[in-house]
Amino acid sequence: MSILPEKYQHLLEIIRKPGSAAVAFSGGVDSSFLCAAAFEALGKRAIAVTIVSPMLPRSEIDCAREVARLIGIEHITVEEYGVDDEVAANPKDRCYYCKKIEFSHILRAARERGIAVVLDGSNTDDTGDYRPGLKALEELSIVSPLREAGMNKQDIRELSRRKGLPTWNKPAFACLASRIPYGETIDREKLRRIENAEEALRRAGFLQFRVRSHGDIARIEVAPEERRRFFDEKTLDGISAEIKAAGFLYAAFELEGYKMGSLNRVIRT
Repeated sequence: MSILPEKYQHLLEIIRKPGSAAVAFSGGVDSSFLCAAAFEALGKRAIAVTIVSPMLPRSEIDCAREVARLIGIEHITVEEYGVDDEVAANPKDRCYYCKKIEFSHILRAARERGIAVVLDGSNTDDTGDYRPGLKALEELSIVSPLREAGMNKQDIRELSRRKGLPTWNKPAFACLASRIPYGETIDREKLRRIENAEEALRRAGFLQFRVRSHGDIARIEVAPEERRRFFDEKTLDGISAEIKAAGFLYAAFELEGYKMGSLNRVIRT
């Protein structure tokens, strides 16, 4: 017998306990599911907060707005116009600084509305990769109810499917800064160039992809099962032209395909 219903009831109990909650909402699989659970558990005492920054593509912001509308939860956006110096320097623990800044904004928005706690969508699978951002969440006393309820990504996708959430099979996503190698300065121009290049892959019908920025070179990663679609002259020429129109001089293809956290290899060696 599946233990998913038990996990879900445990999740609702965790969310109900503080009486009100703000969900850090990116529009991804985990935070969308958490928003739906928070709204079920708390009703109008739950809100969703999205940080609108150069790190998040406009397509993801549009998705977050639509998912919040479908769920019925109140959705608040907080504008972050620039890239903070600590994040722009792009050290290996960049995610720590980024999470510290963004969740501080979300905490402020929650307190202004009398909300007791901030929730994030970390799950049990998030302990497997290099994630310095988790330290920032601990320091700010952010609650991670999915991890506390023992839910992994597969659990979240399956429960999302059962609840009819459109994000149940959405590909994994990370902020645009994760496409830039550590130590290379992050700025709005580079982020927009990456966003526009990835939008070209989205329009071409690819589902799981990244455009890693290496100076003037765009290193394209797509899911291993999607690689064969590149071996067509028309596709190659079209995507090459769009990548270069986005601002890159060269378009290169990663032969092994998409790998989560591939730029973290320099940390593990």
